[in-house]
Amino acid sequence: MNRNNSNFKLVFSAVAIAINIVLGTVVGLLNIPLLFLDTVGTIFSAALFGPWYGAAVGGLTNVIQGILTNPKNIPFALVNIAVGIIVGLIARKWKFNIVTSIVTGLILAVAAPLIGTPIATYVYGGITGDFNDVFFTWLVKSGQSVFTAAFIPRITSNIVDKIASCIIVSLLISKIPKKFTQGSN
Repeated sequence: MNRNNSNFKLVFSAVAIAINIVLGTVVGLLNIPLLFLDTVGTIFSAALFGPWYGAAVGGLTNVIQGILTNPKNIPFALVNIAVGIIVGLIARKWKFNIVTSIVTGLILAVAAPLIGTPIATYVYGGITGDFNDVFFTWLVKSGQSVFTAAFIPRITSNIVDKIASCIIVSLLISKIPKKFTQGSN
């Protein structure tokens, strides 16, 4: 099978969107602190097919999730789009192995909250209905600004989540037969 086949890429992208939604929903239902795994499909498609596929998977994930379960997810599509672009650009330049995935996870851990925090604070007042709200409330009550109180828990949880998500993807990519990973991006 030709990995550059557009049908393969489209089917893979649809599966990646489903992976984002399923993993994000399961982790959310289990209330696992500091973990979301809702960008694994975005990272996977971006690492294999480049930044534009990653951005499309990321954006569509949030729109579909917003339509299916919670409209609050839709504005955060910007974060998921940025994740796809960042990972895709990094994967174009370097092989997406464990070291690259850890560095990429650290970059995403800063970039995602820098984009998501203004959305959380200006659109939703900082409360978005996830585990971070506990820390947000505590930080606001202790005198922090709304932006700072929203940013600190997001960067903390994103360090764990984005590194874990990138490592999962790098391990998956290492298990894919070479005929599917050659000539990526």
